[in-house]
Amino acid sequence: MPFSSLIEPGRWAAVELGASDLERYARHLTIPELGLEGQRKLRAASVLCIGLGGLGSPATMYLAAAGIGKLGLVEFDRVDRSNLQRQILHGENDLGRSKLDSAVETLREINPGVEIVRHETRLGSANAMEIARPYDVILDGTDNFATRYLSNDLAVLLGKPNVYGSIFRFEGQCSVFAPQWGGPCYRCLFPVPPDPGMVPSCAEGGVLGVLPGIVGTLQALEAIKLILGIGEPLVGRLVHFDALGFHFREIKLRRDPQCPVCGENPSICELLDYEQFCGAGRDVSGDGDGEMEVRELQARLAAGDLHLIDVREPFEVELCRIPGSVPIPLGELSERMREVPLDRDVAIHCKSGRRSAQAVQMLKEAGWKRVRNVKGGILAWAEVDPSVKPY
Repeated sequence: MPFSSLIEPGRWAAVELGASDLERYARHLTIPELGLEGQRKLRAASVLCIGLGGLGSPATMYLAAAGIGKLGLVEFDRVDRSNLQRQILHGENDLGRSKLDSAVETLREINPGVEIVRHETRLGSANAMEIARPYDVILDGTDNFATRYLSNDLAVLLGKPNVYGSIFRFEGQCSVFAPQWGGPCYRCLFPVPPDPGMVPSCAEGGVLGVLPGIVGTLQALEAIKLILGIGEPLVGRLVHFDALGFHFREIKLRRDPQCPVCGENPSICELLDYEQFCGAGRDVSGDGDGEMEVRELQARLAAGDLHLIDVREPFEVELCRIPGSVPIPLGELSERMREVPLDRDVAIHCKSGRRSAQAVQMLKEAGWKRVRNVKGGILAWAEVDPSVKPY
């Protein structure tokens, strides 16, 4: 595949590096494939990082250290203690702060010569084009399907490479989606998102703290290669990393000519409502009476007239549980439905209410009538039972 730098000569040739720059990047300048010309390309380049969590932390830190001229940061969340195990942009003193404020402070300490552009907002269809248009590379550091599909479609429609990464427990993967160079986009692999709750998030399923450091650094590496025009980018290839077995496996990817966004006859020519597309926020329980507030759950359990099922994973149940609940992980529910009574009222809960909503839908489709979802899951239950510590 022909591959050249994203940075045209007219952009990098005018870049000047001062004495302090020559000292800072001395180890770059001695690399024949990079040298002074490459460092100028890095200074002339811009990368938009969507998300400043587990993947965005190492990616932006190494991009800043490498001397990327402009880093755009998209984030709206705040730092909480559960972030600190992997999101190394932030520390104990940042608890409660805007992640964007914390990140900017850290990155400026790493390299004050990098221009940092703040986008303190939730990326959506209404603002994504305006935000992303000025950048050379889009780096997807998100952890939810709605923003992942948005990032993909945004990159395709703007003709920009999308450096993708994802992580879960002990496994991660990385690729570069760039249909303009003959490779696939994210939709070529996953035309439609999974049903809500079917794939646990990192908050629900967990992730080894060091894993996003590995994958996020790989994303930074791919962005730098694209900017410099060196090596072979991960276009048409996906690298899967198994941390427990320490195996890197390369998977060849092909572009789908029927892809709705990058195919021969695309049907998606503008950004969509991605929350609706991914089913986020929809009531999958099947009817308006499908949810139960935790106050009602508390009263029903005290009265002893309710069967409560917990569809979280076993390790989550070990962390905390609602007394009297029966654990049946969501992935085992289809094979264990006979354990769910037909002649009693049944409530189902998970951590936040998403997986349990999926369980309610499964049971109702199988013929169960007296089943409801606990709204907010055990996180909401913690508000009425102080002995339960949310995780």
